[in-house]
Amino acid sequence: MTVDGSAPITELKLDRKDFVSDQEVRWCPGCGDYSILAQVQKVVPTLGIPRENFVFVSGIGCSSRFPYYMNTYGFHSIHGRAPAVATGVKLANPHLSVWVITGDGDGLSIGGNHLIHAIRRNIDINIILFNNRIYGLTKGQYSPTSDFGKKTKSTPYGSIDQPINPLCVAIASEATFVARSIDIDTQHLTMVLERAARHKGISFVEVYQNCNIFNDGAFAHFTDRQFRSDRVLYLEHGKPMTFGKDLQKGIRLNNLNPEVVELGRDYSPEDLLVHDEAGAQPTLAYLLTRMHYPDFPVPMGVFRCVETREYSDLLTEQIEEVSRKEGKGNLDSLLAGDETWVIEEEGAILESVSGRERPGEDEESYHPANNLDAHEEPKCAIRRSVLNDRIGEVRPDPPIIASPADSIQSAIERMARERRGAVCVVENDELVGIFTERDVLMRVALKGLDLEKTPISSVMTSNPITLKADATLAYALNQMAVAGFRHLPLMDGKKAVGMVSVKDVVRYMSENMAG
Repeated sequence: MTVDGSAPITELKLDRKDFVSDQEVRWCPGCGDYSILAQVQKVVPTLGIPRENFVFVSGIGCSSRFPYYMNTYGFHSIHGRAPAVATGVKLANPHLSVWVITGDGDGLSIGGNHLIHAIRRNIDINIILFNNRIYGLTKGQYSPTSDFGKKTKSTPYGSIDQPINPLCVAIASEATFVARSIDIDTQHLTMVLERAARHKGISFVEVYQNCNIFNDGAFAHFTDRQFRSDRVLYLEHGKPMTFGKDLQKGIRLNNLNPEVVELGRDYSPEDLLVHDEAGAQPTLAYLLTRMHYPDFPVPMGVFRCVETREYSDLLTEQIEEVSRKEGKGNLDSLLAGDETWVIEEEGAILESVSGRERPGEDEESYHPANNLDAHEEPKCAIRRSVLNDRIGEVRPDPPIIASPADSIQSAIERMARERRGAVCVVENDELVGIFTERDVLMRVALKGLDLEKTPISSVMTSNPITLKADATLAYALNQMAVAGFRHLPLMDGKKAVGMVSVKDVVRYMSENMAG
């Protein structure tokens, strides 16, 4: 049988070139992503699956360009949602080989929720998480896996967040296949990826990937060749955990605590912890994820590989069983069932689609006309005013006019003197910008600008949203919300003739109600 459960195709002969797309690979020179791409393109032709049955799904980040470089079907989805999209793809066609390509930022920050739930469902997809412990695409901010104390553009004094351990998250979410590899150890990475692809159920693979631009050498202290034998523990199922150039060191379990021992006079391989990736309980696998350099060698390989029922199989069985018992589903009946209520027309009594009376309420007591309180009529008047009255009726004050070359100091003084919240910036009788109280707080106060020498043009909002006199109050309030301003210019053609504020609209409605 092939990985996707279909009969083997004996004449299917594919190689790496069949999976290389015509797109130029655009990662930084020396990026570890190149290695991961090459190993995936090496593995997938060996799986006996037609090229059209592969789907690669990514989120947002450097790693998420991956689907463009695979000559297969793929989705470049939205930030953190690749596991959700992949789940939908797999459930729609369980015979597809579905891969999720994500990064430590994409998968563990905004996408942490989706990652956890895809894993716990044990859906048959392969999640490859590129972990470089930094945000690369957005230029070097710290990520959920960045080391404590890491200084980045977003943590200039050092991160005070405890880093997430991706494998701990995967095992705690009941992942049935969990593994880790290194971008530069291509032979090991190929082995891990192939085993992940052949696993029936969720496969989660963390790949330590070097970002040579924003976090260069993050793993060099144990992945470089001169260190690797003494600082990396390669896991092999059923074998004692040994490491070192001559395999002279090992991991022994002392009560519930692992410890490093030297083999020889005091300890032999029989004293060492034997790796069991197929254990029913994930206790050992979780213990291994907690081993970190310099106290321990860093484990690499398959931490856990167990077989349990896969999600798409369970879902298919459930649908078939329910269909046998209750018959084929009907969407119209579902949407118009007993719990659905409709309003025939404004003020009419709500009636059930099924014809039953509304529970606990008779016709007279439920009628809206019998449930108006003392505040209902004013609410209706406010609604009518907002929907029908025009901004021209508000009679806003004339605008404060300034030139783009005027200083910030002069604009602030005029706003304070005239108790106004905004200035219209005009050049050649045309509105070119607006300068508001919000700009004073957000663009001036925080930058320490020289108020007397800095022109308004450097901090104003260019091409602001404007209003016309025939616009409704509702439209004006909506535009204020969209723009994020409490003041908008009132225009007559290209000329500013007023400045409308939220306060003006509220005052007008209050006076209108009183009248």
